[in-house]
Amino acid sequence: MKIRQRMAFHFTYQLIFFSLLIVVVTLAALLMFLQNMTNNELRRGFPIGALQTIALEAKYKDGTIRIPSKWGELFEEKGMWLQIVNAKGEVIFGVNTTTQPALPAVYSSAQLLDIQKTRTSGKYTVHTELNFTYNEPLLYILGYPNPDLDQLVAWFDDYEQQGMVQSKSLLLLDQQLRENDSYLQVINPSGHIVQDIGDEKFMQKAYRPLDILAIQQSPGNYDTNIVAHRDKLSGMTWVLYTTNATGKLLKHPALDMATRNLFWFSGLILLLALPISIWHGYRYSQPLILFTGWFERMGRGQYDQVLTTKDKRKIFRRDGKMRIRYRLYKEVVESFYQMTHKLAQMEKERERLEKAQEDWMSGISHDLRTPLSTIQGYGYMLESLPEQWSSEEMRIMGSTIREKGDYMLELISDFSMIHQLKQGDSIMELREMDLDELVRNSVLKYINDSTLSEYHFRYIGNERPLLITADETWLHRLMDNLLSNAVKHNSRGVVITVSIGRVNNQAFIRVIDNGKGMDEETLHHLFNRYYRGTNTDESTVGSGLGMSIAKTIVEAHEGKIQVQSKLRQGTKIEILLPC
Repeated sequence: MKIRQRMAFHFTYQLIFFSLLIVVVTLAALLMFLQNMTNNELRRGFPIGALQTIALEAKYKDGTIRIPSKWGELFEEKGMWLQIVNAKGEVIFGVNTTTQPALPAVYSSAQLLDIQKTRTSGKYTVHTELNFTYNEPLLYILGYPNPDLDQLVAWFDDYEQQGMVQSKSLLLLDQQLRENDSYLQVINPSGHIVQDIGDEKFMQKAYRPLDILAIQQSPGNYDTNIVAHRDKLSGMTWVLYTTNATGKLLKHPALDMATRNLFWFSGLILLLALPISIWHGYRYSQPLILFTGWFERMGRGQYDQVLTTKDKRKIFRRDGKMRIRYRLYKEVVESFYQMTHKLAQMEKERERLEKAQEDWMSGISHDLRTPLSTIQGYGYMLESLPEQWSSEEMRIMGSTIREKGDYMLELISDFSMIHQLKQGDSIMELREMDLDELVRNSVLKYINDSTLSEYHFRYIGNERPLLITADETWLHRLMDNLLSNAVKHNSRGVVITVSIGRVNNQAFIRVIDNGKGMDEETLHHLFNRYYRGTNTDESTVGSGLGMSIAKTIVEAHEGKIQVQSKLRQGTKIEILLPC
C-alpha cells in the first residue's frame, strides 16, 4: 500500500508540475512576445500605432463605443485627447476633451477634409484612423500639442519674407536653431531646397523625400523628429529637424488585463490537471508495483515463480491478449520472461559447474594423495631399516620417489598456469615472431629426444616466414602440450605430423596422428578443466590439464582450436591464430 501511494503521488506531482511548467512557460513566452511586439509598435509609430490599436480594441454597440480605461490614463499623462466621430460627423466618444473647449462636438465635411489634409486642428497636431470594422465607418481623431510645430510656426511668423527666411534674420535664427539642436530647410514648390539653416549634423544625413515621410509615420525608428509648415501664399514649405530623444517604452494598456486573464487560465488548467494526474498516477503505477514483486521473487532466487498465476490474470485476458494498461510495458514483460529463463539456466549451469568442480577437486586430491602415499611409504621403509635394502632396491625406490615428485610438480605447475591464464592480457608479452621457426624448433626438440626414438615426427613448414603477434613462451607451452599428449596417449610407432600455413588471413597449426583416437564422450569433455581427465592408475603420465591449458592459451591469443577424432582412426588438432 505504501509503495502504491508513493508511486501514485510521484506520478501525480510530476505530471502536475510539468503540465504547469509547460503552460506557464508557454503563456509567459507568449505574453512577453506580444508585449514586446506591441511596445515596439507603439514606440516606433506612436501615436499612429496607438490609434490603430485603439481602433481594434474598441467595442461598438447600439451607437455606444467603449475603449479600455487604461488608454484614457495614458492620454491624460501625455496631454493628448481622442475623439471618435460617426458617419454623421457627430462626436460619439471623447477622452481628455473637457480641457480642450475649442474642440467641436460636430464636424463638417470641410473641417474633416482640412484636418485630413493639414494634419492639424487649431494648435494641435492630429492623426486620424478611419475604421470600417462595424456597420458604419468611424473616424478616430487623436490630437496632441506639438511644441516643435509651435516653435516652427512662431519662427515663420517672425522671420518669413516671401516664403523664405529674411536675410537680416539668418544669423539670429541660425543661433536659435543651434541652441535648440535643430535644423531648418526651406523647400520651394518644385521640391528643391533653397535654404539650409542650423546644425550641420542634420545636413550630413542627406534625407531623401521618402525618409521624411517615414520619420513622420514612425518617429520611434529614427533619432530625428520632423515637423513641417507650408505657406499657402508662396507655396514654400519650412521643415524643422530636431533630435528625437528616446524615452522609456510605452506599455500597452490592455496587457494588464491580459496578464490577469492568463493567471485565471493557469488556475483552470491546474484544476483540470489535478484529477487527470491522480488517475494517471494510479493507472501507470500498477504495472510498476507488479514489477516490484517480480524483482523481490527474483532476489530470492524464485525464477520459476516470477510471474504467478495471479499476475498472469492481471496482465492477460482470457483470450491471451495483454490488457490495455500493460501494453505500454509489453517489451518489459517479454524481457522479464527471457531474463528469468536465462537466470534459471544460469543457476542450473552454476550448480552443474559446482558439482563438476567438486568432482575435479576430489580427483585431483586423489591424484596428489596417490604419489604422496608412495613417497611416504618408501620414506618409512628407508627410515626404519635402510641397511636391509640392496643398491638396486635403493635405486628403484629413489627413481620411484623422483617420478612421483615430478608428477606432483607438474600437477602444481599446471594449477599455477591455469590461474595465470585467467588473468588475461596482464601476463602476455606480445611481439612479432615467425611461427614457422617456433613450431619447427618445438618439433625438433622431440625428434632429438632419444627416449622418443620409436615415435615418428614429421614437419611441413612454410616457404616464407609466417609472421604473427604472440607470446613466444606460451606458444612453446602450447606445442609441448599438444606433442606430449600425442606421445602419452598413443603407442610406439605412431606417426605425428605437424604442419603450418596460412588460410583466410589466419595462420594455422595442425597436429595429426594416426594413433588410438578418442570416443565421443572423451572428445566432448576434452577441454573441460573440471572434467576428470587424469587416470589414477597411470598418474605419472600427466596432470590431465594439458588440453584445457592449450585451449586457454589459444583463446588468449584471440584464436580458435578444433579437434577431430575417432577411435582407432587417429586425431587431428587444428589451431587458427590471427596473422
